[in-house]
Amino acid sequence: MSGREGEQGASSRPGTVLDAFDQYYRDVHGYLARRVDAHTAEDLASETFARALEHRARFDPAKGGERAWLFGIATNLLAKHRRSEVRGYRAHARLGADPLTRGRSDLDEVDARVDAQAHGRALAGALAELRDEERDVLLLVAHAQMSYGEVAQALDLPVGTVRSRLHRARGRVRAALERADMRAAAVGPCTDDHIDEGKQS
Repeated sequence: MSGREGEQGASSRPGTVLDAFDQYYRDVHGYLARRVDAHTAEDLASETFARALEHRARFDPAKGGERAWLFGIATNLLAKHRRSEVRGYRAHARLGADPLTRGRSDLDEVDARVDAQAHGRALAGALAELRDEERDVLLLVAHAQMSYGEVAQALDLPVGTVRSRLHRARGRVRAALERADMRAAAVGPCTDDHIDEGKQS
């Protein structure tokens, strides 16, 4: 590449980051908002793009797309808020909210599964107990809908490492949900018949 081409590439990058802000800010903010509180998510989303602008020369399109690069920056920034994130999951585990649906507009739909609360608690508890690196991989796939290759780019990992971490994380979450199902089955449903019988007695 000639010196002139390099200068043109470097000068075009600020515009590229600004374009990426318009295109990906909502995605990045939504991902962060499902892992930390709203105020922190807003701060981290802004800092993500500030870092991207500051370090725009480090972005290598040959390694992948801007979206994965931005999510990698956001995930690295989350490292300072691990304790807050885990506290949030533990609180959700107590309250029964599903952390994978936090921030979605359909939370108020009434056609959710009957066992959603039990699953929400189990899922939140499982996420709180995951190792940080396993949680990052799982939530980049679950929240950001990223491929293995994109996660590998975002976290600067081999694809094989992404696969193994995701496999372990999914296994732990699946086991937690199965235990929740077993507990729910042991308790049994609370039906109107049971309520009527209680009133008659």
